[in-house]
Amino acid sequence: MTWLAVVLAVLGAVCFALAARLQHEAVRAGAGAPRLPDLVRRPRWLLGLLLLVLGSGVHAVALGMAPLSVVQPVGVVAIGVTALLDGRRRELPAVLVTTLAVGAFVLLAAGSATPTTVAPEAQVRAGLLALGLLAGPALLGVLARRPAVRALGFGSAAGVAYGLVSVLMRAVSQDVQRGGVSWATALSAAGIAAALLVGGWFTQHAYAGGPPHLAVACLTVVDPLVAVGAGAGLLGEATRTSGAVALAELACALVAVGGVVALARGAHAVPTGAVPPGTVPTRTEKTVDEGRALRVVIAAETFPPDVNGAARFAHRLAAGLAGRGHDVHVICVSTTGRAGAERVDGVTVHRVRSHRTPFHRTFRVGLPWQVRRDVGVLLERLRPDVVHVQAHFVVGRYALRRAAELGVPTVATNHFMPENLFGHARVPAWLRGAASRWAWRDLGRVFGAADVVTAPTPRAVELLHDNGFPPRAVPVSCGIDLDRYRGRRPARRSDAPTVLFVGRLDEEKRVDELLRAVALVPRLRAEVVGDGSCRAAWESLARDLGIADRVRFRGFVPEEELLDAYAAADVFCMPGIAELQSLATMEAMAAGRPVVAADAMALPHLCRPGRNGWLFTPGDVRGLADRLHAVLADPAVTARMGAASGELIAAHALDGTLETFERLYARALGVPETRPALAA
Repeated sequence: MTWLAVVLAVLGAVCFALAARLQHEAVRAGAGAPRLPDLVRRPRWLLGLLLLVLGSGVHAVALGMAPLSVVQPVGVVAIGVTALLDGRRRELPAVLVTTLAVGAFVLLAAGSATPTTVAPEAQVRAGLLALGLLAGPALLGVLARRPAVRALGFGSAAGVAYGLVSVLMRAVSQDVQRGGVSWATALSAAGIAAALLVGGWFTQHAYAGGPPHLAVACLTVVDPLVAVGAGAGLLGEATRTSGAVALAELACALVAVGGVVALARGAHAVPTGAVPPGTVPTRTEKTVDEGRALRVVIAAETFPPDVNGAARFAHRLAAGLAGRGHDVHVICVSTTGRAGAERVDGVTVHRVRSHRTPFHRTFRVGLPWQVRRDVGVLLERLRPDVVHVQAHFVVGRYALRRAAELGVPTVATNHFMPENLFGHARVPAWLRGAASRWAWRDLGRVFGAADVVTAPTPRAVELLHDNGFPPRAVPVSCGIDLDRYRGRRPARRSDAPTVLFVGRLDEEKRVDELLRAVALVPRLRAEVVGDGSCRAAWESLARDLGIADRVRFRGFVPEEELLDAYAAADVFCMPGIAELQSLATMEAMAAGRPVVAADAMALPHLCRPGRNGWLFTPGDVRGLADRLHAVLADPAVTARMGAASGELIAAHALDGTLETFERLYARALGVPETRPALAA
């Protein structure tokens, strides 16, 4: 019977571990101290409560089958289970020490404990003892400032209360088995209910201060120490325990307590697989919410060294906000696959685990279950004032979801069009219509949870609304650091006129149309900066057109070389049809270059026909060639249009974008704000 009771106690411990994990997540999702009316509305907390009741029932059966000093310590198994569920493998040595110590305690107690009957007067004395023992750790939890110490105090107080529950539960179990239920049994049941309420209250506050396995460690160590102490001192279960065995039990108890203290000291370490602790500080000494400074988390699917418009915008936004005094953290996928953190341009960049994809050699994604865990841990540690997501895929999706659970205000910016992914994913043409509709619906579901939604241009906002998103999104330009591109001396390689393209060499960019147009304009040279899935095919096309000597495919280039490329070009061309703003076109305009762009999506917001360049109809190669010739035929026209580009792009200065996002952050936070200046 004793070993069956131990097996049941292990099953109960697993239930307790699962319950602790679920209720911890529910408690940490709220702001401030946990409140029962809020908790009962959270499904995870209620499911945890159900598991807690189930575990308690199994544990009660075990208590009726074996001495209290044998069954009660088995609950320590819950510490290891909870630590594994929480991903805290770094703390497994402390968990192992604690578990072995309590396990040894169980073996010693099982060999010397004597089953006894729990008399009513013993129950009263146990209650008074529990009240006295509970006062110390409860006071520690109330007065402590460090979250881990609060969790330690409240968890220990809960352990004392649950230790009393074990004593009373054994008494009730014995009465039921003997068929001798009386008024004393009813009083014991009432005492159990009261102790459970008190212990539950302390447990929820322990969850609010530290990880679930710390609270579980307190419960499963303090609880049996109190219960066994009561069994030995009040119930007479230690009559056959020798002095040597008692000393060994005491030593095991001290080791177990030491293990709990070690767990408390490491309570804020990052789980295995997330950002390693100590790489960079995740919190700064900067004052937050006292004045203008905010702690902002930017969640991005792509970030430098990735080379694309979304990555460049995320970097500009992060560095710009940091330059304005904010504490900025970026969460993005790793470029190597391994998690890590680094300090870049005043920004703390946290990279979560990632994996290669078959769609593109430089495109990496995080597995949902890994990203969910890593992002959740980071947001819990950082406790930002606002979360700004840059996409609705994996990182952005789970950042929005976890921020909502934590009660953190959110802003979402859309850079997505399905057409931008069809080439990567090699979606067949017959499936693209249905895939596009599904993709827009998915975006709407994810971004619908954000407090504020933006897109780079009015046309990009219109596209959101056309595809079912509620009419609350606002346009905010991606912005550009104008001074970085102005006044650079050109370093030309040839006297021939040069057209420049910068961007990914993928299907929707339609660089093939530019190449065919170059073939129709005598002497015109083309510089193509970027890389992608179509590069080899377009290099082959240049050879077939007989213009290989007039076209240079440069691949990805360092920032300084890119600035030189803008300065050396005579005209910039963007033939892409899926541009929600086109940072490359904005950079060319900031460098004072005229532009020829496809009359598609948001490009007409940048190119004013006849003023700073021309638009052409996508697919009209002859029309594109004529527009390039019109810009380049007269140097005076080229210079006039280039100057106009510099004037028009001034409306997209980065400082204006940063100010607008600061106002939108204030809106999300519920702070009164002036109406944001919308993008032109």
